Amino acid sequence: MENKNPLSPHIQIYRWHISSLVSISHRITGIINIVAITLICIWVSLLILGDANYNFINQFLNSIFGKFIVLGLVWSFSFQMLSEIRHLIMDMGYGFELQTTRISGLMVIFGSFLLTILIYLIGKNFI
Repeated sequence: MENKNPLSPHIQIYRWHISSLVSISHRITGIINIVAITLICIWVSLLILGDANYNFINQFLNSIFGKFIVLGLVWSFSFQMLSEIRHLIMDMGYGFELQTTRISGLMVIFGSFLLTILIYLIGKNFI
């Protein structure tokens, strides 16, 4: 009897899980955060070259598109931080049950959005 099923899951069979979504998003936000930190360091180093260079980037960040990018970066850092906490807990040996991984994954996703909104509201009051 010949088995015609594939040896490994492929796109037609595989069901996405919260854990795989969080894992892939964790890797993507990690790359985004490295690029963002590099750009922030360059932006701060432009202070040495004078106010004109610094003001150019400052004006860009105060535009609608710049604020959208800043808000996206705040979400990216929030997601990465909460996902790292989840990984730290799992590294200690907790949270490997299927239901627990679903709940902790959903907490990371929704918590990152809530944390972003909270940081936005706090930042809005200071500006």
